[in-house]
Amino acid sequence: MIERYDRAVRGMRRREFLRLAGIGGLAALVGRAGAAGGGTRPPNVVLIISDDQAWSDHGFMGHPTIRTPHLDRLASQSLVLTRAYVPTALCRPSLATLSTGRYPHRHGIVGNDPAGGSRNLVGRAKMIERFKKSPSLAAMLAKAGYVSFQSGKWWEGHHRNGGFTDGMTHGDPKRGGRHGDAGLAIGRKGLKPIVDFLDRTQAKPFFLWYAPFLPHAPHTPPKRLLAKYTSDDRPVKIARYYAMCEWFDETCGQLLAELDQRKLADNTLVVYVCDNGWVQWSDKRPSFDALRSKRTPYEAGVRTPILLRWPGKIKPRRDEKTPASSIDIVPTILRACGLEPTAEMPGVNLLDAPALARREAIFGEAFAHDVADLDDPTRSLHARWCIEGKWKLLIHHGPETRKGKIELFDVLADPHEKTDLASKHADVVGRLSKRINNWWPLGPSR
Repeated sequence: MIERYDRAVRGMRRREFLRLAGIGGLAALVGRAGAAGGGTRPPNVVLIISDDQAWSDHGFMGHPTIRTPHLDRLASQSLVLTRAYVPTALCRPSLATLSTGRYPHRHGIVGNDPAGGSRNLVGRAKMIERFKKSPSLAAMLAKAGYVSFQSGKWWEGHHRNGGFTDGMTHGDPKRGGRHGDAGLAIGRKGLKPIVDFLDRTQAKPFFLWYAPFLPHAPHTPPKRLLAKYTSDDRPVKIARYYAMCEWFDETCGQLLAELDQRKLADNTLVVYVCDNGWVQWSDKRPSFDALRSKRTPYEAGVRTPILLRWPGKIKPRRDEKTPASSIDIVPTILRACGLEPTAEMPGVNLLDAPALARREAIFGEAFAHDVADLDDPTRSLHARWCIEGKWKLLIHHGPETRKGKIELFDVLADPHEKTDLASKHADVVGRLSKRINNWWPLGPSR
């Protein structure tokens, strides 16, 4: 240990040594030495991201019908945070948070498309340039000697824009590069690109971004899976979605099997999260819950389980009480790899139980699908929200029919948020409103 510490100090410039000493002391230096290859090889990292899946739609979360045996097994080996959230329930901002460790109003990607939609290529290019101003997880790992591979959903142009050393998405808008292009084939058409990457990277630690377009629409599951969920009393739209969830699970099983077969699992941190929620409806009109899922700040839109597995380092357990956020995933991974998060990353290390317990609240925001003003996120803002213990407060800012409305829910007793308690708990409303305004203060126009 001391020898690694000495090598780390000798290999640094004095300024870097002083910076690390100020923010992490011996622990940070030892971690940096390990990441640089001065001792135990740092962990590989696999980030699994499902796409448009409700927080309850897994076997390990208690769904009575959907079968997810591979994720269930992963959960049995993991720290399972059942009360976790994404800060916004829209895929592009959510994925940008998983890359940068920052809230959407900070990294600048608050919607899927610029004003005018996906055909506004100038606006899209400006959004990508905005995204590139935030340090990314893959780029920070690359500086520590990691190689990385992007697959699946990716909105920010070429995979190199996210700091990946390798990947599938080329980002050419003329070739369908809006949100993943070639990367969207992963999972639906097998895992060969990932297998090939693993074949090439035995000598270095790696970071794998696995964000398949699953169970996202189009809901086109294999017939063998659809047959398992087809019944006279179940609408076919529901059956297709259920089958898609199991299809996603199958691909996760194939990926985890690759780690096992290569004897990589013991030194690999596996993280699972969903980009945003989804509730499938059965007829032509969305149900009440579906209208409050994707793109909304309600539980069906922003809640997700988070799983973290690292054999011998993380003790498997299930935490049903502690609120957590995907804002925490980047700093958690960085610290596991012996690196320090930047000052702009507000999340906590999910593997630091005391730090997690000390946090008093988590926060989030909701925006329009298209970004009204790339320089002013408040122009697209629909809501800000906060969770403290059992309480969840939503402050609505738009559209105009809801502007100014405040809602308060006890999400432990009422996870479907059917009973607004704001009028009965003015003290809670006042306290959480202050928290939200301290987290993201808005100008007088808001």
